[in-house]
Amino acid sequence: MDRDVSEPRVVVGVDGSPSSYEALRWAVRYAGLVGAAVDAVAVWELPGLYGWSAPAVDLDVDEDETRQRMRKELTDVLGADAVGSVRSHVVHGNAADVLLRAAEGAEVLVVGSRGRGGFAAALLGSVSQHVSQHASCPVVIVRARQE
Repeated sequence: MDRDVSEPRVVVGVDGSPSSYEALRWAVRYAGLVGAAVDAVAVWELPGLYGWSAPAVDLDVDEDETRQRMRKELTDVLGADAVGSVRSHVVHGNAADVLLRAAEGAEVLVVGSRGRGGFAAALLGSVSQHVSQHASCPVVIVRARQE
């Protein structure tokens, strides 16, 4: 990710979960208060890719699909007018590792409390827990709204 070190940044992880949408909204509001740019980061990874012998997979197709989905999600969550104020990044790799690298030098890293994993009763997802313990900047963990 290209970074302008002269400008404060807020990094937010977006994974399609309700709590990541709330994290995105929180990040945009906070960035507006402190005059920072928002870097929204979506991470994609093929499960079981490493050490798995299988037919060739077109990685570009998955990245393109993730980019299209992210563009739509940003527009749905923020609205067409506000989406232009967010820089979106789609990165292949492990979510926690990618977010930690993206947040180097940032004012704050914002993540949802739980991603798309299957443990609905967990207070924190594995990614939010990992980045909260290893980030080099403050971390804000945002829960989804109760409906």
